Amino acid sequence: MHRPHPNHPNKTLVRPTNPLIGKRMTSEVLLDEAADLAVRAVWRRLADAGLPSQARHRSPTNSPHLTLASCPELTAPIRWELGEVAAALPLRVRVSGVVRFERPTSVLAWALDLDSALAGLHGRVWDAVTSDSPPETLNPLHDPTHWSPHITLGRSRRAGVFADRRIPALLPAPPLSVRLTTLRSYDTGTGAVEVLESRS
Repeated sequence: MHRPHPNHPNKTLVRPTNPLIGKRMTSEVLLDEAADLAVRAVWRRLADAGLPSQARHRSPTNSPHLTLASCPELTAPIRWELGEVAAALPLRVRVSGVVRFERPTSVLAWALDLDSALAGLHGRVWDAVTSDSPPETLNPLHDPTHWSPHITLGRSRRAGVFADRRIPALLPAPPLSVRLTTLRSYDTGTGAVEVLESRS
């Protein structure tokens, strides 16, 4: 069942517009093998039904993931702090259902329960990127006051595309939980990925 907001069921979630453009360096975490395969199976179902799907992105670096933050550059101080974050993995988190976001793009996703462990992990990443990045260069959607943890299934510029009544019947039930296993960064300018190693 689709829910307007993963943590506030009676509240409509409107994502603030993100005006940021240009190269970004993400901080994101990959999923365990079983969860990765489950997400890819949903991607294929959406694509086979002619709906927007992450399966349409053919890059070999396109993997199911949870984005924690992004910034223009991973400077040495940021990398130092992210090394400590990597040491906190793996982390198991609960999948709370399917969610739809609108603005600036339409997104269909698995929502994750923002428990204290996940909030703590995200907070450390946010503190790392804010410690050495100009505030105006950071994505406001990643601020802890706005962040809604999710694993993207499909994305489109067409408003309301995931309101299609066929979608609930297309999607298998998500797993009860997934494990977040590996911290990496994706360079939106070059398409390169880098695993961010633990300092422990």
